[in-house]
Parts: sequence; structure tokens; C-alpha cells
Amino acid sequence: MDKPASGTPYKPLGQKLKELRSRTNESLAEASGAVEIDVRQLASFELGQSRPTEDVLLLLLSHFSVKDDEAVRVWEIAGYNLAKIPAAYVSNDAGKGDQLTASTNDHVLFTDIVDVIVNNYGVVMNFMQNTGSARQPTIVAKVGMSREHAKSVLQILQMTLSHTEHNRRAINAPDNPGE
Repeated sequence: MDKPASGTPYKPLGQKLKELRSRTNESLAEASGAVEIDVRQLASFELGQSRPTEDVLLLLLSHFSVKDDEAVRVWEIAGYNLAKIPAAYVSNDAGKGDQLTASTNDHVLFTDIVDVIVNNYGVVMNFMQNTGSARQPTIVAKVGMSREHAKSVLQILQMTLSHTEHNRRAINAPDNPGE
């Protein structure tokens, strides 16, 4: 077996990232712009010269719509701890390859705190629950996305909240306001 070149310690990861980008028919500039990283940085990842941080790798996996088992394989190739991969990439049902499914299936986690981190790579939101004690809040979900996607999520959230507020006011309004 050939010994890997010293300048390309992450060659298998780089090949996989390039394959994922090729599937979407995107140029390096398009893909790097979508996840808001420097094009040279993405090229360095694809050449196996460097490894993306966990947050950047999550952005890439999300952007390339990598699903379930394949996302876990890429995470492993990158050498990251599987305990840190978000639950959204772990599927209980091996037959569901089309859609990301949380390991808790339809279980909804409610949070009362969100910590938002914005940098050149995008946005990372830590959703947390306050334990009610002197201890620190517990992170229950961590979501990373490009700035572009965050703006889209914000717009959808604003429209949905506005629409439901309008409907709630209509439901609570008296039937005959003149009475």
C-alpha cells in the first residue's frame, strides 16, 4: 500500500468532499460561497491538505444534502468523534435513506435558551434547556448553516409567526363586533 504524501494527510476526506461537490455540479467558488468559506480553503480540504472544523464540515454536509449513513461515514473519515455528530444524521430506521431523521424520531425538544454564533463560515445555533439549578444550561441541539440559509430560515420563521398571529387574532375576535 502506498504511503500517503505528507502534504495530504486528509486525502480520503478531500476525495469524498470533492465527490459530494461534483454530485451537485457546483464549482469550488459556488460551493464555498454557499457555506461562506474562502474558495482556497475549500480547495485545501478537497486536496486533503487540511481538514474542516466540525462546524464547517456540518455546513458542508448540510449544503450538499448528505443523508444519514453517508454523513456518518464522512464524519468518521474526518476523524471526528461520532458522539459529537448531530442526532439529525443518525437514523434508527435503515430503510429511510431519503430524509434526515432524528434518533428520537418524532420527539420534540423544547428549549428556553438559544446561543447564536456568527462568523465568516456561517451561523451556529446552540439550543439549550435551563435546568433550573445553579448549573449551566444543557445544549440539546446544535444547528449549523450558511449565512444565506440562516436568512432564509429567519424569513420563513417571521412569515409563519406573522401568519399564525393573524389567524390567532381572527379566531379570538368576537363574531359580531357591533353587539
